[in-house]
Amino acid sequence: MNEVSVLVIGAGQAGLSAAYHLRRVGFVPWRDFLVLDHSPAPGGAWQFRWPTLTYGRVHGMHALPGMELTGADPDRPSSEVIGEYFASYESTFELPIRRPVDVRAVRKEREVRRGLLRVETDVGVWHTRALINATGTWDRPFWPRVPGQSRFSGSQWHTSRYPGPEVFRGRRVVVVGGGTSAVQHLLEISEVAAETAWVTRRPPEFRAGPFDSELGRAAVARVEERVREGLPPRSVVSVTGLPMTEAMRAARARGVLVRRPMFERVTAEGVRWPDGSAFAADAIVWATGFRPAIGHLAPLGLREPGGGVRLEGTRSVRDPRVHLVGYGPSASTIGANRAGRAAVVRVRSSRASLRQGHPGRDRRGAGADRPVRPVDGAALQYRRTPRPHLRRESHDTTELSRATHKENVQMDLITNLLAGVIHFVGWLV
Repeated sequence: MNEVSVLVIGAGQAGLSAAYHLRRVGFVPWRDFLVLDHSPAPGGAWQFRWPTLTYGRVHGMHALPGMELTGADPDRPSSEVIGEYFASYESTFELPIRRPVDVRAVRKEREVRRGLLRVETDVGVWHTRALINATGTWDRPFWPRVPGQSRFSGSQWHTSRYPGPEVFRGRRVVVVGGGTSAVQHLLEISEVAAETAWVTRRPPEFRAGPFDSELGRAAVARVEERVREGLPPRSVVSVTGLPMTEAMRAARARGVLVRRPMFERVTAEGVRWPDGSAFAADAIVWATGFRPAIGHLAPLGLREPGGGVRLEGTRSVRDPRVHLVGYGPSASTIGANRAGRAAVVRVRSSRASLRQGHPGRDRRGAGADRPVRPVDGAALQYRRTPRPHLRRESHDTTELSRATHKENVQMDLITNLLAGVIHFVGWLV
């Protein structure tokens, strides 16, 4: 039987952060904890980013805990740079990652090992006492349903599979969405397309001035309030607005950054508005965002009536064995780092109970025959690169207080927003 104390699902920023901290506080890789990742290679969602998103155009990629990313070529695709960084990180800290593994369902174990969580995958079943879910949003792109959509004779793309601008050379293209990715797609497609049309549900709000702490707190409060009420998290762009850049000003001057309201129907030849006007199109790009990829948790019944998962810190209110990192307030690179650490602090505080009833038992699952170097805090310490604006990790077993966690979450979001980091694609509703 495959049984571990802690199972991490997902090896993106949040999952790797959790794995790093699990090892650092004494959980033994492959025996005590394991990471299941469905992606074919290291890199999380970054490995699927479009080729024209070079590393130099990535805003605010925050380093993973313990190892900086330095000297990267800004002209290389971010998918390559960050993929190699994640691969090096996994190797350096000997993190126990098994891939590709598709997690299909997580259930309460009611038969063989009552009290544990049963994790069903395409390669077998694992049992665990604690689950850290770090599956992000990339695998759940949001496609709005519009009448006539299936009749469109051209091509339709979503940001999740956006191929870059060359595919649209000489074509007439509709870009749908009001977030930063929509604007990035629009600007580079407009350089090669015959004509473009930009469509959003609501008029976008552009921010010309600096993003100050007051606006940051307002954004934090909005995101936290929705998660606290058990509602699905919304795009940060809907709170902060779009930062007006020089490239966007130039695009507006040449008539590209002109927003049109949402069309009422897709036709075989293009799109049509309620007033009868139409735009003939060869392609539609849906930059309409993503939703949390947590369908595998459905058997646990974590969702509230409003559709979201109510959290206390990172821990699910409905099942305290389950932690969600990279969800809601922690859905950012720095937020994911801290959420991974916070989840591990919570899990570690219960470690004594995790081991009760199985003294000395070897709970290694698949991959247990791999050599594991004993955890040595001092050996790992030299790899750390403390950042002056981040608090040093605590190595005691005291659980983070709610007030401290709330403060950390607020600082996560404010820091990211002040840096201009908006990773969501806004679908303005």
